[in-house]
This record gives sequence, structure tokens and C-alpha cells, in this order.
Amino acid sequence: MRSGIDVECREVGLRDGLQIQETFFTTVGKIKWLTLEVEAGMPEVEACSFVPPKLLPQFADAIEVVAAALKTKGSIISALAPNLRGAKDAFASGIHKLNYVTSVSESHNMANVRRTVDESVEDFRKIVELRNATPGAENIILAAGLSTALGCTIEGQVSEDAVMRLAARFVEAGADELMVADTVGYANPQQVKGMFRKVIEEFEPAIPIGAHFHDTRGLGLANAFAALEAGCRRFDASLAGLGGCPFAPNATGNIVMDDLVFLMEGAGMKTGVDLDKLVAIREIIAQNLPNETLSGMYAKAGAPKGFTPASSIAAE
Repeated sequence: MRSGIDVECREVGLRDGLQIQETFFTTVGKIKWLTLEVEAGMPEVEACSFVPPKLLPQFADAIEVVAAALKTKGSIISALAPNLRGAKDAFASGIHKLNYVTSVSESHNMANVRRTVDESVEDFRKIVELRNATPGAENIILAAGLSTALGCTIEGQVSEDAVMRLAARFVEAGADELMVADTVGYANPQQVKGMFRKVIEEFEPAIPIGAHFHDTRGLGLANAFAALEAGCRRFDASLAGLGGCPFAPNATGNIVMDDLVFLMEGAGMKTGVDLDKLVAIREIIAQNLPNETLSGMYAKAGAPKGFTPASSIAAE
């Protein structure tokens, strides 16, 4: 984690937020968005997904976007790769970190990536081997995401034991980080606290644990705070709440990055992110997705009287 911060916020809007958008977000707009987020102090930005353009035209410009992202300074630039083929392209691009996702639920994994969980784990092993054998790629961080870890729209409840078993398999396969995801927004704070305590107790500090929440039923930020209380210090979110799982009917997007930063800063946790600069970036999204509803209460209501972000106090 970057020196001088207490929690690491990770912007996933450029990937998770845009992957379900039919309107192409211009390459210039993407580069401007990510560049300004880095300048605002965002510790990590997930820039794109390395998938065939015929499947997701939104990321046809992945190489160009990553190249621009790597010219910025101070932030981890990550990308998602759903398989070995995508990982090869991601490694060639020079990214700092590769994110790989597998659903704990067999049915969801088959619907999402058309593979069994066993096949996904085996593909990840091959990605680890490729990373280790590729000159210049040895230091790329490999993060394994556990989707539907707190519930599944297809199978319903997902057991903690199933999550722990899959987490252990990815660690054994060579994962450098784990990310626990409420992909479809089923979780509640009590459930989150119990799950994260187990995962953190088992794997940290050797394997950092991150959290990924969706706000489907309005509990996204409450769940994030529950994970914080359980010891989690790494959180995914999307500026203006863009995104959502295509296999979660009527689902809203990711938790709102601007609201997450406000929550953490108000709780005395330094994020290193300038809230005013962050909120201003929403205009780029509005320009490129004029028909998209942007979520976020901090952007609407502004800071409460007397509010002083924890990061500002540290800087004085």
C-alpha cells in the first residue's frame, strides 16, 4: 500500500463501469478520466479489460489507453484479463497488475466466462507460469477475484466454506492478492463482517485482501464499512457508481467512488484522494455518456459544514 494512506481506493469505473455500456466512451475521454484520477491521488486505476474487440468493443482501444496510463506517475495501473490469451496481451502492454476473476458459484462462472471453476483455476495457474517465464513481467502483481462470494443470482446463498476453499486454491496457484466480491449486491453488513474476518485471519498479511461491493439494495457503503471494521483496507469503487453485473437483473452499479472516499475520510482514514478534484471528473463521464444516470450523494449535496478530510489533516 502507498505510504501515507490508511485505505487504498481502487477505481474500477474504466473497466467494470464501462463494460456494460453500449455507447463507446471515447479514447480521449478515457485517457483524460484516468489521468485526472491519478492527479487526484487515486492509488490504483483499473484501465480496461483485455478481451477480443468483437466481444466487448468498448475495450478495442485497450492498448492505447494502457500506454497513456503508464505515462502517469504514482498510481498502480491494472487491467482485467479473463483468460490466458488476455493475460498475454496484458503482460505485453506493461501493466503493473493483472486482475483475474472467477465466481465461487459454478453456475455464475459458467454464465460469465463459460468455464467451470476448476477450469478457471487451472487457467490462472497457466497465467502465473506465463508471468514467471516472461522477461520483464516477473514483477506484475496477479490478483484473483472471488466473484459471487456473498450471494449469487443463479444459485442463491454461497457458503463461507466454498469461498475459503476457492481462496486457498488461488493462493496455492500463485495469487499475490485476493479480492472478495459481492458481485450482485446480495450482502448485508453482518454477513460481510463475518466473511472478511475469516478471509483476513487466514491469508493476511502474506496475501492482501480487497473488497468489491455493488449497491443493488442500497447497502454498498454499509458493507464497505463493515469490511473496514473487519480489517479490510483495500476497496474497489466506480466514479459516479457506473457498472453492474449483466447477470444481476435490475442491479445498480458499483459503490460510488466519491461517496466511498467521503465515508473513509470522514471516518478518519486517509485515502490520499482529493475529493473536490475527484467530483470534478464526473463531468467527463457526463459528456461521454449523456444518457447515463450518474449516482452519488456527495456530488449532489456537497461537504457538510466543517468537514475536514483526514488526508487534509495529515498534510498540514
